[in-house]
Amino acid sequence: MAVFRDLAALRHWRQGLRGSLALVPTMGNLHEGHLSLVRLAQTRADHVLVSIYVNPLQFGRGEDFAAYPRTLDQDLAKLQEAGCNAIFTPDDSVMYPRGKRDLSLVMPARSLSKVLCGAHRPGHFAGVCTVVAKLLHMSQPQLLVLGEKDYQQYRVLQRMATDLDLPVQVVAGPTQRAADGLALSSRNRYLSPDERSLAPRIFAALRELAQSHGAMAADLAASAAASLVQAGIAVEYLEFRAEDDLRALSRVEAGGRWFIAARLGGTRLIDNVGV
Repeated sequence: MAVFRDLAALRHWRQGLRGSLALVPTMGNLHEGHLSLVRLAQTRADHVLVSIYVNPLQFGRGEDFAAYPRTLDQDLAKLQEAGCNAIFTPDDSVMYPRGKRDLSLVMPARSLSKVLCGAHRPGHFAGVCTVVAKLLHMSQPQLLVLGEKDYQQYRVLQRMATDLDLPVQVVAGPTQRAADGLALSSRNRYLSPDERSLAPRIFAALRELAQSHGAMAADLAASAAASLVQAGIAVEYLEFRAEDDLRALSRVEAGGRWFIAARLGGTRLIDNVGV
């Protein structure tokens, strides 16, 4: 398994590569959700490159950039065991060599990025699009593999690739969950034991909502959010939107998806379920 920390070494490796390449971008602290994307990539491409970089551009003021778990040695061991071909672990001097103050940004489509998480995390998706666009230019893969847990991010990056005519296919792998239904996330480690015992209620609420075909989405969302708040889970948003373009839908119907962001203590969790 090759490990690259600078752009020149990565590009030299890429120029000599034969066959197709899939990129799996991550911020590290890898879990089974990430590894499932590596396995998906292995079925779709001849070679798999995983990037590990905690991108400061996608964190807002007061968010957990400094505390975000960084576990590079453990990550490399997991990827070695998974049979990954190459890892790219740049630092800020590689990704943003002239700093971040006067940087050219890739702006996401407003219709996709100003709703849901974008409404609560200004600038987040511009940071995501910028770093992923750079990673795509750096590694030139044929395939970009993302996870459905971050479904809005998947749609934003898929639109970016289309709008900018990038020669890459964007695919998403299904959300991986713990046995009790909690979506796997690097931020789950922030949860206290009591918070962890409450967290599966988020997925349970989504699963129940997804079964209410034909009902008014706003009424269902208000009732479900009230139940979660009563249980001790603060709901940032709970909305039903179209899978393709994230437009709001008034009734629960096929082709729609429930989205939630919720907080347990200081931990922000997101999840979604399709109908």
